[in-house]
Amino acid sequence: MSDAPTLSALSHPLELARALIRRPSVTPLDEGALDVLQTALTKLGFTCHRLVFADDGAPPISNLYARLGNQAPHFCFAGHTDVVPVGSGWTTEPFQADVIDGYLYGRGASDMKCAIAAFVAASAQFTEKHKSFNGSISLLITGDEEGDAINGTKKVLDWLKARGEKIDVCVVGEPTSQTKLGDMAKIGRRGSLTAKLVVYGTAGHSAYPHLADNPIPHLIKLLGALIAKPLDNGSAHFQASTLAITTIDVGNTASNVIPGSTRAAFNIRFNDLHTGENLKAWLKSTLDAAAQGAHYELETRISGESFLTPPGVLSELVAAAVQDITGCRPEISTTGGTSDARFIKDVCPVVELGMVGLTMHKADERCALKDLDDLTAIYRRMLERHFATT
Repeated sequence: MSDAPTLSALSHPLELARALIRRPSVTPLDEGALDVLQTALTKLGFTCHRLVFADDGAPPISNLYARLGNQAPHFCFAGHTDVVPVGSGWTTEPFQADVIDGYLYGRGASDMKCAIAAFVAASAQFTEKHKSFNGSISLLITGDEEGDAINGTKKVLDWLKARGEKIDVCVVGEPTSQTKLGDMAKIGRRGSLTAKLVVYGTAGHSAYPHLADNPIPHLIKLLGALIAKPLDNGSAHFQASTLAITTIDVGNTASNVIPGSTRAAFNIRFNDLHTGENLKAWLKSTLDAAAQGAHYELETRISGESFLTPPGVLSELVAAAVQDITGCRPEISTTGGTSDARFIKDVCPVVELGMVGLTMHKADERCALKDLDDLTAIYRRMLERHFATT
């Protein structure tokens, strides 16, 4: 049974935000979160499609695509109802959606169930005032943004393409705001490459190192070559790329044994001066030069390429809407980790704007009630500006 708000309440985001937070939709589980959202959108006249994808060896994921109207221009709100695990240290129940001293607490409050509630409330407010408007509004909501992102947004976009549906612009509700609502919007993200490096040697007694081949010095030399100099100094819209060593593991419990192998992992966050494939080639050439005969194996995974929606019509629309409501213009940025915008950028311009992210993924995740109302007003203003000028 759904606990979605009544039609009369949908213009106000709090009730829907609380209903969504009460669903413990830790990736890959949905736990009825999309039922709540679909019920609300159906009341507003959206045509809803539940899309479950379960291939590529990943868990089945439930997604929702809802659209109001069938004409261009087509404005899409995108986001996710899945959340990260609760963790420890909470002073409230993480899925109870308590309101305390002007804040709504719960896992997903910041990232990003409140933004989804604001999508719906903004659409309700806009369509109530503009019962006939030239265009379409849609919501593309996935259940695995916090997971492998295999059976979510990318598959929904493929489904839309097969149907011949075209999105003109998209706003993603990720928690981009830094310390106050609307102080930052994102027009791109760095790419991410994760690597696992294994170096092999010959095990032996530590008292007779000449009879062994210690892989640890080889690993140190290889990692040293990778971090010897910066990857770049940044580009017009991006900060410098980074390589962070995230773990070094030997697994040796004996102090008098030279191990036969050792391993490390590292992550590269790269800007638009690189591609994943170019970085893989650079890794191989750098490691080969430093190995000097040492045997190593490298496994890489690219979770997303860098992307950019150049400053222009969409970023200006978003910035102007923020200024209309808050009085301040957001910083236009490309910082932070990956998001599903990396898939959406292949079909249309995309900008991210959402809640303050200070508590996302933390204990006592929360959002200010005023921010919830103001974000709704910002999203509504985007719709008003978009459909008035296109």
